Amino acid sequence: MDRVIIRFAGDSGDGMQLTGDRFTSETASFGNDLSTLPDFPAEIRAPAGTLPGVSSFQLHFADHDILTPGDAPDVLVAMNPAALKANLADVPRGAEIIVNTDEFTGRALTKAGWAASPLEDGSLEAYAVHPVPLTTLTVEALKDFGLTRKEAERSKNMFALGLLSWMYHRPTEGTEAFLRRKFGKKPHIAEANVTAFRAGWNFGETTEDFAVSYEVAPATEAFPPGTYRNISGNLGLSYGLIAASRQADLPLYLGSYPITPASDILHELSRHKNFGVRTFQAEDEIAGIGAALGAAFGGALAVTTTSGPGVALKSETIGLAVSLELPLLVVDIQRGGPSTGLPTKTEQADLLQAMYGRNGEAPVPVVAARTPADCFDAAIEAARIALTYRTPVFLLSDGYLANGSEPWRIPRADELPDLRVEFATGPNHTLDDGTETFWPYKRDPLTLARPWAVPGTPGLEHRIGGIEKQNGSGDISYDPANHDLMVRTRRAKVDRISVPDLTVDDPHRARTLVVGWGSTYGPVTAAVRALRAAGDPIAQIHLRHLNPFPANLGEVLGRYDRVIVPEMNLGQLAALLRAKYLVDAVSYHQVDGTPFKVEQLATVLKEAVHAG
Repeated sequence: MDRVIIRFAGDSGDGMQLTGDRFTSETASFGNDLSTLPDFPAEIRAPAGTLPGVSSFQLHFADHDILTPGDAPDVLVAMNPAALKANLADVPRGAEIIVNTDEFTGRALTKAGWAASPLEDGSLEAYAVHPVPLTTLTVEALKDFGLTRKEAERSKNMFALGLLSWMYHRPTEGTEAFLRRKFGKKPHIAEANVTAFRAGWNFGETTEDFAVSYEVAPATEAFPPGTYRNISGNLGLSYGLIAASRQADLPLYLGSYPITPASDILHELSRHKNFGVRTFQAEDEIAGIGAALGAAFGGALAVTTTSGPGVALKSETIGLAVSLELPLLVVDIQRGGPSTGLPTKTEQADLLQAMYGRNGEAPVPVVAARTPADCFDAAIEAARIALTYRTPVFLLSDGYLANGSEPWRIPRADELPDLRVEFATGPNHTLDDGTETFWPYKRDPLTLARPWAVPGTPGLEHRIGGIEKQNGSGDISYDPANHDLMVRTRRAKVDRISVPDLTVDDPHRARTLVVGWGSTYGPVTAAVRALRAAGDPIAQIHLRHLNPFPANLGEVLGRYDRVIVPEMNLGQLAALLRAKYLVDAVSYHQVDGTPFKVEQLATVLKEAVHAG
């Protein structure tokens, strides 16, 4: 086969995320291109066997370049009735469904809302159903380990993983080594899981129900030469922050408060003290960014991580960073809102909050990552802007990118930009009486950035705080003309940030342009490919820099008769484009907590191409 989409689904205690992660790791090591979509409940432990408690992991892997986790699974592994019911609507006719028949008891069916067993009432006739007593087979395979039935049942996810690994010729050595590492302090449990994994493989090899296995060849032409690894968005972003601090020769400081889906960055960075990383888990969001801003004042590459609700709490301190003109990275891993909203579901609805969510005129550059692997590069770009222009910078990701994964080529150190900065070391201004002094707001004529003076440097003492500063000297000022000058200067500093011009993907001189940003890159690009393959001309651009926009954006938009903007909000980027460039940008949007499907976008874009 050239590609396969598999979805593992079960109760949130069934280990579906671990199962998906292991299948993904082996698929990556095999050399396939891949894209993943984990999906799990917001509750710490929803009632077992209920629809709110269903956790799933979807993996799309192929022998060629792919861009999304796939619209619909070719194979669904359902560990219980609730998992089947929650996911059945996504499964196309003819797809394979592997069900754990041991869990289809009367009580479990009732909890999931089934009036009768779908395995017996004919409702699954449109699918290729494989009934497998996963629990019974796992317990039988582990009978010699002296485990209780409950302990043995916990390994049924490894049995399922072994079966799917056999079906698709996945390597096994990596998973066995992983299990022995994971349960290194409990070797008895480690060997039990390895045994369950092997039993699942052997079951596939010997049972008549699985007479066919499939092979998906490595994607040898999808990747430029290099060393690759599978990486999630949050992990890529963490590595990008570390790389940026090393390239800047600055310590990395993270002031953060745990929040879904950003917490993984705090977890990961806390492991890297050997790279000069200091992580501070604060008592709340306000303390987290306050500590980070203090670290920026002290000469560190400072970061705070959060999601939309945390950005709301941090907004006053972001405004303070704008006033102080200090480099600070504000990482927003967006999720469904408003308020608490949908903590484990994805959305792109914080764009206007990043642009305008502060009191007064407080412009902030905004950078958005487009894929899990691109989170690494986006973090370095955000750091470049913050350090060069002495400004807080928003780095936007979302739950889809944060938890999803794809292959990432590990760059060489000499491929990374030089981000080193020069701190102020002495006086930079001469007064009328000839006295040499330090002016904290005397600006670089090219970037309009003010000098960065590390506290404790003799002679560079200066006042900080949120009250307006006198241009140049930094003294407190209530002068109307000075305030007007400072507000306009801060705006001008953001406006003149150097960002690359857009490159338009338009091989057929199309009349319709689709504009994307952030995580819509994968679905939009896949939909564009589908249209072109069918002979429909369409052009595409994808924005990384959302403030300031690329200098040629207005000219690009003006070339096309129709401009379509798909985004996972109610049209925020479209509104910005309409306001700034006076173009009739048409918004296509959804806010249901899931990413766009390729077929869905292709249909919309095809209608736009043929309109008028």
